[in-house]
Amino acid sequence: MPEKSPLTLYLAAPRGFCAGVDRAIKIVEMAIQKWGAPVYVRHEIVHNKFVVDSLRAQGAVFVEELDECPDDRPVIFSAHGVPKSVPAAAEARRMIYIDATCPLVSKVHIEAERHHENGLQMVMIGHAGHPETVGTMGQLPEGEVLLVETVADVARITPRAPERLAFITQTTLSVDDTIDIVAALKARFPSIIGPHKEDICYATTNRQAAVKEIAGKIDALLVIGAPNSSNSQRLVEVGRAAGCGYSQLIQRAADIDWRALDGVRAVGLTAGASAPEVLVNEVIDAFADRFDLTRELVETAVERVEFKVPRALRVPA
Repeated sequence: MPEKSPLTLYLAAPRGFCAGVDRAIKIVEMAIQKWGAPVYVRHEIVHNKFVVDSLRAQGAVFVEELDECPDDRPVIFSAHGVPKSVPAAAEARRMIYIDATCPLVSKVHIEAERHHENGLQMVMIGHAGHPETVGTMGQLPEGEVLLVETVADVARITPRAPERLAFITQTTLSVDDTIDIVAALKARFPSIIGPHKEDICYATTNRQAAVKEIAGKIDALLVIGAPNSSNSQRLVEVGRAAGCGYSQLIQRAADIDWRALDGVRAVGLTAGASAPEVLVNEVIDAFADRFDLTRELVETAVERVEFKVPRALRVPA
């Protein structure tokens, strides 16, 4: 057997599951235990195929819209949040429903409502069509939330009263990109009101900081996550912006392009907030099969956040 070349794998920490994702998965599992299968889930509970497939095997049925659900089975709303019209429709049909919206997303919803009650129009920094953005914008009446995705968008919006504005952000954005958009908003609308504390969640911020920490030590960065996962895509972008030319998203070890890593001596590995650690271990094992592997943990924060599941799941049926 040919001798394996040496390679150092820098493992970013924190990585993988955040408290909101952990809670959402538990909600589905506990609902199946309480009510039996099938339990319906509107939209992927979190953006990860491995997680969704494992919950499907336990009895979860994933649908895109509420009208695909029967009246007599429980339905769960995904961690990304839903427009107000969705629980209203479930109540009208007298359905059992459980809201798995991440509490940090719910915080943004409450913030938007509070500003609306105070007569302010909202500007949301987010990605058009992303479930979290759709859910947050759907907390308020049509036209009350203006969406901006880029600095250029800030110049294009036409609020009804430029001096009566507040802004909120999607929780999974790039910290650095958002700073620039916020600066543009404040320059154009000096009286705009921002959140007391940054809307971008602790997990997104921490995972991006860990990638920045390892970027200078590595020749390539691999981010385990789904193509439709906003926080995972942002980690790839953060890696590139921090100087790591080869920064790629993979869903599983089978997706690694080994030819692209030919001659590489140091690789960084992280995982988006909806990617389980079992997939990280799978990638580590794949590297260990091919290289004389040295592992180095680069830890920039320790996360101890936990969110309780809804009370309805903590009491017997």
